Parts: sequence; C-alpha cells; structure tokens
Amino acid sequence: MVQLSNPSRELRSTQVLVRFCLRMIVIGIFAALGGIGFGKSLAALLWMSIILCAVIGVMKRERPFGAVLNHWDETMAYAALFALISGFDHSVPV
Repeated sequence: MVQLSNPSRELRSTQVLVRFCLRMIVIGIFAALGGIGFGKSLAALLWMSIILCAVIGVMKRERPFGAVLNHWDETMAYAALFALISGFDHSVPV
C-alpha cells in the first residue's frame, strides 16, 4: 500500500507551482506591453522577481533547499530564466 507523505506539504508545493505559473503569465503580458522590447522587458521583470522572492524568503525565514517548495525555489527558477533570457539577448551593432 502506498502512503502519502504529508498532504499539507504537497498542497503547499502545488500552491508554489501555481503561484509561479501565474506570475510568469503576468510577467509575460507586461513584457509584451513594454516599450523597450520584449527581451529587455522580460529580463528586467525577471530580475525584479528574483529580488522580490529573495526578500520574501528572508522575511518569512524560509529554509533554502527544503523538502517543500518555497520562495527560494522560486528565486532559483527566476534566476535560471533570467540567465537563459540574458544569454539570448545580445544586441549586435550593424
């Protein structure tokens, strides 16, 4: 018989994933409407999300790399996306 570890942990991790997806949708919409271009707007918004999630993680005293997803995991996801976007966003003078 398979036993669930802790339903509240799974629910909390699901909430973090849903929160991340909703924030990415909002960030994508704002980046599309940004006047400086989609790539630069997306990079700036991701950078602000990194700072916001790190500050919230510190304020809530969440432990990084815990068994349950939290703001630190979100910070790492935004940082990875920022690194990916900034790797593609090179302007070459013509």
